[in-house]
Amino acid sequence: MRTLVARLDSDGDVLLAGPAVRAAATAGEVVFLCGPNGRHAAELLPGVTRVLEWECPWVVHPAPDVRPLDIEAVIALVHGVRADVALVLTSFHQSPLPLALMLRLAGVPRIVARSADYPGSLLDVRLTEERDVPEAVRALEVARAAGFELPEGDDGRLAVADPPGSGLDRPYVVVHPGASAPARTWSPDRWAKAVVALTAAGFRVVVTGGPGEAGLTEHVAGACGIDLGGRTTFRELSGVLAGASAVVVGNTGPAHLAAAVGTPVVSLFAPVVPAARWAPHGQHVLLGDQDAPCRGTRARECPLPGHPCLDLVEPADVVAAVAEVMT
Repeated sequence: MRTLVARLDSDGDVLLAGPAVRAAATAGEVVFLCGPNGRHAAELLPGVTRVLEWECPWVVHPAPDVRPLDIEAVIALVHGVRADVALVLTSFHQSPLPLALMLRLAGVPRIVARSADYPGSLLDVRLTEERDVPEAVRALEVARAAGFELPEGDDGRLAVADPPGSGLDRPYVVVHPGASAPARTWSPDRWAKAVVALTAAGFRVVVTGGPGEAGLTEHVAGACGIDLGGRTTFRELSGVLAGASAVVVGNTGPAHLAAAVGTPVVSLFAPVVPAARWAPHGQHVLLGDQDAPCRGTRARECPLPGHPCLDLVEPADVVAAVAEVMT
């Protein structure tokens, strides 16, 4: 059997699809359809045999134009996969139906998804129940509705294939200050103060970040931390996180990557999305006011002066959380 698994968001979302992928892989080949911001994670998922990339105009932010030639090209690409079944994985605020229509036009004979809207003939199996469960569990429920189950001994945690060695002397704690949505991470000066506090408490600190975050990581690392901002690929970052004693991070992809390599996480979590769904799917300590007025807004930029849900957290709180999560 050949299964097409679609998750069109970013790396963190794709990592949370991992247990569903492993369940589908018990029946045969898995082709993963993802967006450009999710490809690096898709290539690391155990069970994925091929990755297809598409910039989806109703998922990617900022959204590209809807162009008929692009839609036709994706339909042709999926048609060439000859999938027996497709799992369309979405968050609660996304509809699977536009993609389901394209998959149907591509000739996919069986499509399974969760949909609040009436799907007509677009879905063969439709899940409607919404529960406050982790996103990884929510995705796995779609795979189970398609008839797939995790292999014996698989506990349903996140996983990536073969993280490389970091080449860093251990022990160390990773601080990852960046996020694609500014509302979902701490202010840069707070991160910098946390690095100083962690160093004063005896921790060796490594600061990580993407290619566009070198200025941020340089500021946060200061004179105390080891700055790796922009110097690792996503796979190399998995190795750095795997070698860490703990990872301090906002609600962003590396939090899920840390969980996938089994490293405990201190999560500075803004409640713009619910922690019950999006907190790291593994050992973690949650910091931040989960009842702040921004709760549930899905805001990308903080809608409140001073970013109170996170900026009321003190560097000393981070130090205490790191000590807690490491015990």
